[in-house]
Amino acid sequence: MRKSLSIAAIALSMAVIPTAFAADENNVVPGLTAAGAPLGFHGVDPVAVVDHNAQSDGSAKFTAVHDGVAYYFATEANKKAFEQNPAQYVPAHGGFCTFGVSVGKKFDGDPRYADIRDGQLYVFLNEEIFAMYQKDPEGTIRKADAQWQKIEHTAATDL
Repeated sequence: MRKSLSIAAIALSMAVIPTAFAADENNVVPGLTAAGAPLGFHGVDPVAVVDHNAQSDGSAKFTAVHDGVAYYFATEANKKAFEQNPAQYVPAHGGFCTFGVSVGKKFDGDPRYADIRDGQLYVFLNEEIFAMYQKDPEGTIRKADAQWQKIEHTAATDL
């Protein structure tokens, strides 16, 4: 009896897990933060990247959750800036590599290879991919935006 109750409890808990993460709509670190949400942007402070062009590791001490994803910040001020306007700081295309998305794939977006264009944060897989993007950023973004509408709700493993 106890074993079947445990299985039922597991099934019930899986039923309430947001489907966004089952479909890989956001590039997140596996597991949950203390805030109860998976960690986005590899724990790097997105406000530091966007506003200060600086790579700063965030701290769990300064956590904000947006759309089911936890973001860490280096300072309370950065956390507050994010909370006031998360759209300004959340990486485009769910935090996946924008170049990868432009060709219909979901690859890890590495905060070390980021670009802010027209107020939007874009991330890339690595230095080589970032260099390819820089040859035609507007074209890549346009293609990625179109592809994202098609693949946003598709698991990365299904692409």
